[in-house]
Amino acid sequence: MMPLDVPTLSGSGEEVGSFKYRRLLVVHRDRYMDRKKNMARPQSQLNPCAIEMVAGVKITCCAVDYALNAIDENIQGVRDRHYISITNTEAVYLARRIPSHMDYVTHARFSFCDGIGVVIAARVAGKKIWRLNGPVLMLHCCQYGVARRWRHFFCGGKEGVAELVSQKLTERYPCLITAGIYCPPFRSMTREEDQEMVDRINAAKPDILWVGLGLPKQERWIAEHIDRVSAPWFIGVGAAFDYHAGTVRWAPSYLRRAGLEWLYRSCREPRLLPRAVRSLRGVLEASCVGIKQRLERCTSY
Repeated sequence: MMPLDVPTLSGSGEEVGSFKYRRLLVVHRDRYMDRKKNMARPQSQLNPCAIEMVAGVKITCCAVDYALNAIDENIQGVRDRHYISITNTEAVYLARRIPSHMDYVTHARFSFCDGIGVVIAARVAGKKIWRLNGPVLMLHCCQYGVARRWRHFFCGGKEGVAELVSQKLTERYPCLITAGIYCPPFRSMTREEDQEMVDRINAAKPDILWVGLGLPKQERWIAEHIDRVSAPWFIGVGAAFDYHAGTVRWAPSYLRRAGLEWLYRSCREPRLLPRAVRSLRGVLEASCVGIKQRLERCTSY
């Protein structure tokens, strides 16, 4: 007996042809929906640590716990030199124009999304990513590392800021180990000064070297010094030094959740408006690339 929901092919040739046509439409519809569902599904649902490309720029999608475990494994293990890129929309803008910055982001062990603009550009491309900015990552590492006795070195900020960062974070996380602090001058350093700084960091034997020199200066510094400084992790976090030191007010939590931290900071510090403009251009460019990619995927079906 034939199943009730499958029509027989007996009858006129016109009826048989109509049935085959309907079946063909159903097959193509099911294939299209399956492909669309797989495109909409973030890779990170299938892989605990996945890579998404936003306008050709690498973004790492993984849980914070996964990243912290990976950091600890390297600290407790072989202690290979790795760095983490905090990639916001300005970083995307620069990476698309400066090959060395693109190389920096591409070769990072993790490239975490920092900023709602990168999230928006990814959504336009049909991808889902989430944010993990520098100040938040810094707090996670300090809290997680206390029990594991991670040694932190704070390099950057204006005079006295690195010391304040260490003091404030130690108040928040007692038993936090500060291996050392250094505030480099806001000018080109001489070769002797640079070597003195490197020697000072190496003598401290840090597990994580936090670099707060601002984008893209801190990224250039890490790229130039990673072969000379003995530390398993380098992380450029920019304004995180000022936020945690209390020298610059961090945006309220509700604005951070809404992705409006950039607007809050731009209003309080008008000198940052040119950077906000670059970030906006980065969002628009990345979104245009995402739209083009989606159209190409649609026309390929």
